[in-house]
Amino acid sequence: MKKKIKTSSDVKILSTGELIFNYVMNACGVLIALIALYPLYYVFIASLSKPYFVENGEVLFRVIGFTLDSYRQAFLKNSIWLAYANTVFYTLVGVLFNMVFTATMAYALSKRRLVGRKYLTLFVVFTMWFSAGIIPLYMAFRDYHLLNTRFAILAGFAMNTYNLIILKSFFEQVPSSLEEAAFIDGAGNFTIFTKVYLPLSKPALATVGLFYGVNRWNGYFWAMNLLTDDSKMPLQVVLKKLIVNKISNETEAQIVTVNSTWSPITVIYALIIIAVVPMLIAYPYVQKYFRSGITLGANKG
Repeated sequence: MKKKIKTSSDVKILSTGELIFNYVMNACGVLIALIALYPLYYVFIASLSKPYFVENGEVLFRVIGFTLDSYRQAFLKNSIWLAYANTVFYTLVGVLFNMVFTATMAYALSKRRLVGRKYLTLFVVFTMWFSAGIIPLYMAFRDYHLLNTRFAILAGFAMNTYNLIILKSFFEQVPSSLEEAAFIDGAGNFTIFTKVYLPLSKPALATVGLFYGVNRWNGYFWAMNLLTDDSKMPLQVVLKKLIVNKISNETEAQIVTVNSTWSPITVIYALIIIAVVPMLIAYPYVQKYFRSGITLGANKG
């Protein structure tokens, strides 16, 4: 077995200025990452600390007075688990709505043979800069009798223009020779879309699916405005109500003592961690697709 020897011509020698620039950029990247991650880290250590030390601002970088009572109290809230189930439902079914509508329209717009393709694309892109606004959109839901319905949350936001453009761009990179070969073999548009384009577009589909999933999981604004039944509320709306109630009730801080093992604020921190965990688990499984080539291995001579 031959071993490739790296010669001096293969090694790039960086100047002093380039080395300094790389070190500074790496240091800035690490600093920005730490600043971005600290709020989540603080919520985590605060959820494991006694509320007395959290309220006094002593919990900054480590857990003080370790306790799991905040999580125990969070698990005892039946309304939280109902809201959690609603969030899982809105995320899974909502992403399915998103991917079906986005992928099919992106495929259609990627075809040059589509009549009026240019004008349809301009019409879609136009919505990125101009929209009706919150009140007209709410009135549209009201007039279609979609208020306080799960369908409004699922289908009312079935497509994002930015994600549509991402998928459209990926579909346009698929070699036309693959589509022509499939047409010759007797395949129709639906077969080509499901058997050729979708398998080759896993990186784009995973990326767009993650964008939609995070947006669905964290979404609360429209759910808060469109839904009135507590049994249909997602977890983020319930968390928002708990935070507002905690802020409005100033007397709660007076009942926290050094012996207290949980308080409303530490329970909220625990619920935030519980809400974040699914996204933290899902992200590594999707990340492997980000750098994958869209047509890697599609053509074989």
